Amino acid sequence: MRLGIMTGGGDCPGLNAVIRAAVARTLRTYEGHMLGFENGWLGLINNRVRDLDLNAISGILPRGGTMLGTSRTDPLREGGLDAIKEGFEFHRLDGLLVCGGDGTLSAAAQLAEQGLPIVGIPKTIDNDVRGTDYSFGFDTALSTVVRAVDALHSTAESHDRVIVVEVMGRHCGWLAICAGLAGGADVVVAPEQPTTIDDVCELIQRRLARGRDFSIVVVAEGARFKPDASGRTPPIPRRLDHKGRVRYGGVGEVVAVEIEQRLGIETRTVTLGYIQRGGTPTAFDRMLGSRMGIAAVDLAAVQQFGRMVSLQGSTIHSVELSAVRGGPRPVNPELYEAARVFFG
Repeated sequence: MRLGIMTGGGDCPGLNAVIRAAVARTLRTYEGHMLGFENGWLGLINNRVRDLDLNAISGILPRGGTMLGTSRTDPLREGGLDAIKEGFEFHRLDGLLVCGGDGTLSAAAQLAEQGLPIVGIPKTIDNDVRGTDYSFGFDTALSTVVRAVDALHSTAESHDRVIVVEVMGRHCGWLAICAGLAGGADVVVAPEQPTTIDDVCELIQRRLARGRDFSIVVVAEGARFKPDASGRTPPIPRRLDHKGRVRYGGVGEVVAVEIEQRLGIETRTVTLGYIQRGGTPTAFDRMLGSRMGIAAVDLAAVQQFGRMVSLQGSTIHSVELSAVRGGPRPVNPELYEAARVFFG
């Protein structure tokens, strides 16, 4: 069995655990061969590849990021289907393991529909891939955000300030809502639950009325707002990158300015940014990544291609890879309702 593995999209903790597990399973259980393609789909298109043996994966388990590098390349635009097929033929691949989020796996699903032997492995700190209860990377990122919120509580209380914490989450608020619940935030604003600045300020005023002169507000970078009583919505910045894609970020500062102007209380912003992606993976993400890497190789061994490994409950299963094309998976409303119990 001759397999390849690649990591696409944004990096996240746990990718090296997947690579390590997939290589060990392929070599030890099936006496096969594993190739690692560098920088996502570009590795397959531009023939950037390395042999992965047991020595290559030694010591990578606790490392964040990915030893193979990554990119946000759309293979159907960059190289086209013919270039991808040529890569499969040139390297004599029996299958390709693709680690990615909704964008990378949606492209993988399209390629699988064209007959290419692909198995998907869901990764993202946003936890928004359809078909799995958890994606590896999320637990580590959530732990990072919660530690930051914990630390900010003491300084907010010392100075009687409102601190707005902006976290990642373009389309779904898994990080914001779960960090708000686990970190004891006083307000959470997420894409799934559009709100108004008036509502945010009212929750802070409730705290002021009972003598709590500080508040922590967690805002997802993709948060959406409804018009307030005056029909006004906050001016959320939406910039484009060099490829015309929306670049998120800046909503936290806008919310902080609005709060300070309306309530006259000193307000500061903390944008965690790429800190959320980095660092040593938690034990949960190491275990989940390892289990998913093993399961992906097992699917390839029995030629169950066009599928994605997934965690359902506490058990690893697989689903049709095409499931990811349904768009990002929103937060379960029960989680938001649990967090809302502690607002204000």
